[in-house]
Amino acid sequence: MTLKEFIDEYDHENSIVLLEGKRNVIDNDKDKLINLGKLLATKTKKMTFRSGNADGADYFFSIGVASVDNSRLQVITPYSGHRHKTNQAYKTVSLDNIKIAAEPEVVYQSKQNKKTEKLIDQYVSGDINRYSIKAAYILRDTIKVIGTADIKPATFGIFYDDTFNPKTGGTGHTMNICERNNIPIIDQTIWFRWLAE
Repeated sequence: MTLKEFIDEYDHENSIVLLEGKRNVIDNDKDKLINLGKLLATKTKKMTFRSGNADGADYFFSIGVASVDNSRLQVITPYSGHRHKTNQAYKTVSLDNIKIAAEPEVVYQSKQNKKTEKLIDQYVSGDINRYSIKAAYILRDTIKVIGTADIKPATFGIFYDDTFNPKTGGTGHTMNICERNNIPIIDQTIWFRWLAE
């Protein structure tokens, strides 16, 4: 997929594009993430960009988008105040303001991540402590993709992944949720080429 093909297909009202990835970003790649955020925000008019407000890839993509138009940047956070000093978004939605127990599909799909399955049950039941709070991150990652009653689902996912150990951790969970819900995704093996188009 070329940049033009992506824009032609996805730059429309209600289009939500995930821009996110690994916390560990190779030094030589940081400017590429910022530049992609700038490029997409400059060349498109209607799509909204969504992030999880994490350190690393999420942050660098967000800097790029916000430098052009932060009103098209939305973040979904695992709790209120999450990394608020570095949050570039115009709109922030916190899990604290979502009734997770009323979102059975979010809970079900989050529990596909077997490492946090029990913690998710604990979190959803209201038993929130320093262990179960880890579930908030997986729930947040699921919501970024499939949405809720009040949050639109994503239409496309652009990721910065670890190409030596792909689809692991929270980024891997988010990519898997995209694939499970037939939301197309690409990683830097595709979008690095967009920067040269």
